[in-house]
Amino acid sequence: MGKRLNEEKRLQVVKEAIAGVKVGVLARMYDVHPETVRSWIRDHRDSISPEEIPAADEHVQELQRLQEVEQRYQKAVKVLGEKELEIEILRELLKKQNPAYLKNLK
Repeated sequence: MGKRLNEEKRLQVVKEAIAGVKVGVLARMYDVHPETVRSWIRDHRDSISPEEIPAADEHVQELQRLQEVEQRYQKAVKVLGEKELEIEILRELLKKQNPAYLKNLK
């Protein structure tokens, strides 16, 4: 598992999660398992006052930007995978001797 973080860092992670940064992003950033981050949130969320939650400072803004980039990347990978599958299907159809789609045109 990832490196152990001191209590101060754990609280920082919880505050960032409460501010809207996704658990997966925080887990990757701090090199800990997502379930560890969730556990910290459960353990500490009640001890954090609203004043302690980071506003849209540069760090939180950067994390939110990273989230958006990751979401766009995942969407692009999915679309690319679908397109590659479509191309492979079309290639297989072109290899057939008597493609069914030509029979339907007659």
